[in-house]
Amino acid sequence: MNAVPRVRRRKWKLTPDPTQVICRLLLPDGSPLRIRNLVERVLALSEAETTELLAQVMQDFSERHRHLQHIIEHHFKLIEGYLPPEIQPNETQRLLIGAYCTMEYSIASAALFNPSIVVHPDQSGLKAGTLRFIMSLRAVGEGHISSIVFRSGTIGVGGNVLFDPVSDYVETPGRQLDATYDKHLFQLKLLEMRTANDITAHLLDQLPEQFSFSELQIQIEQLFRQPVFDLVRQNETFVAINWLANSNYRLHFHHEHDINERVIFPTSENDRGGVEDARFVQFYDDDGSVMYYATYTAYNGSRILPQLIETSDFLNFNIVTLNGRAVQNKGMALFPRKINGKYVMLSRQDGVNNHIMYSDHLHFWQYSCVIQEPTEPWEFIQVGNCGSPLETSQGWLVLTHGVGPMREYSIGAMLLDLDDPSKIIKRLKQPLLSPHEHEREGYVPNVVYSCGALIHENELIIPYAMSDISSGMASVNVQELIDCMTPVT
Repeated sequence: MNAVPRVRRRKWKLTPDPTQVICRLLLPDGSPLRIRNLVERVLALSEAETTELLAQVMQDFSERHRHLQHIIEHHFKLIEGYLPPEIQPNETQRLLIGAYCTMEYSIASAALFNPSIVVHPDQSGLKAGTLRFIMSLRAVGEGHISSIVFRSGTIGVGGNVLFDPVSDYVETPGRQLDATYDKHLFQLKLLEMRTANDITAHLLDQLPEQFSFSELQIQIEQLFRQPVFDLVRQNETFVAINWLANSNYRLHFHHEHDINERVIFPTSENDRGGVEDARFVQFYDDDGSVMYYATYTAYNGSRILPQLIETSDFLNFNIVTLNGRAVQNKGMALFPRKINGKYVMLSRQDGVNNHIMYSDHLHFWQYSCVIQEPTEPWEFIQVGNCGSPLETSQGWLVLTHGVGPMREYSIGAMLLDLDDPSKIIKRLKQPLLSPHEHEREGYVPNVVYSCGALIHENELIIPYAMSDISSGMASVNVQELIDCMTPVT
C-alpha cells in the first residue's frame, strides 16, 4: 500500500485574461451635482460634435461588446433621475451621456482561481463514457473585485479533459429583487447581523407580514423625511436594512449567451467588494428532482454575508441569504442529498477545524460540531473542506485543505460514513496535492486549493487553484485513493 496515491497533473492551465471585459456603470463619486454638470457639458456640444463623438465610441467599442448601444442606453436610464425635469436630451445625447457614464472592467485581469466542477445539466449527444461538465471559477480584476465565471467541456474515457472554446464576449445578467420578504425571517436575519434595534422594529411595524422592496423603501423614505430617532443612528440602520434587502434577488442570462460568456459580477451594496469562492454541487432531492446549489461569500469591503445560489439551468439564478448562528463564516460545502431526512453541510466556524452541521431547512443553520482537527504537520495551522462531499459505495469522499509551515496550503482527503457523516472512517496521512515549484508563485504564494471535484469512471477529477492566480487540473483513481487512506479509530 502506498502512503499517497498516484496523482496525474494535467498540462493545461487557466490563466488571468485581461481581454474579457464587461461594461460597468460609472458615476463620478456618486454626486448628483457632478452628474448634472457632466450632462450640461454634453448638452453644450454642437449637434455635429455630439454625433461625431458617439460615432467614435461605437467604432472603438462595438466589437468589444455584443450589445453596446443597449448597455449605454441602460446606463443613461440609471442616471436619468438625477436630472431636472426640464432637461430632455435627444436620442444621440442620451447615448453619449450613457457612454460617459460607462466604463470597461476586466473581470479576470489579476486572477482566475478557486474552481469547482459539476456535471452539466445537458448530457445529450455524447459518446459512451463521456461526461459534459461546468466549471465555476473566481475571477479577480482591478481593485481585487471577485466575480464568478464559468467554463464548460467534456471528460472522456481515461479522464481526458477537453474544454469548449471561450467566447470573445462576456455578459452580465439582468437582476430582479425578491418580489416579497417575510417579516419574521427578515427580523431574524437582522438579529443575526446584530443590527436589529428600535429603528428596525419601528420600520417593520409599518409593514405587512409579506412586504415588497418598494414598500420597505417607502417607510425608510418617510422616516428619513420625518425623523423619529437620532439621525446618525437612523442612517446607519438604513444602510444595514438595505444591505439585507438587496442580498436576495434573481439573475437572468439570455439563453443565446453561451455558458462561457456568463459572469456573475457584484450587483449590490452587500457584495460590492466581491462574490467569493463559490462551491457548486448537483443536489438530488427526495423526489428525484435535481437542483444546483452553491454557497459563496458576499463581501462589501468590510463585512461578509454567507449566500446561496440556486439554479437548475445556469441561465436563471436565485440568490438568497443563509441564516443562523452556524453560517457566520466562510467555506461551507453542501452534501449532494439529504441524509436521514436532513440537509447536511461541512463548514468552517473557528478557522481551525472542520465542522459538520444538519438542518431541516436549507436556508437555516443553527448548530455545528467539530469532526476533524489538525493532526498532521502539514495541517497544524488549520483544516477545512475543498468542496462538497462525493458519494461512493464506501463512504463520502471529502477533499480537505491543510495549512502548514510557511503558510503552505495542501489538499488532503478523508472518507466519512454514509449514514453518519460526522464519523470519519479513513483519511490520508500525507497530502494528496502540495504546491510544486512552478505552482508556488502567485497572488498568494504556496497555495493549492479547490472548491469542488467530481467523479467520472472511477476517476476523481480535481480542478485546483495555484497560488490564487491560475487554475489547473489533476486526477486520481478513486479506489487507489481510498486504499491509501489510514483507518480512523
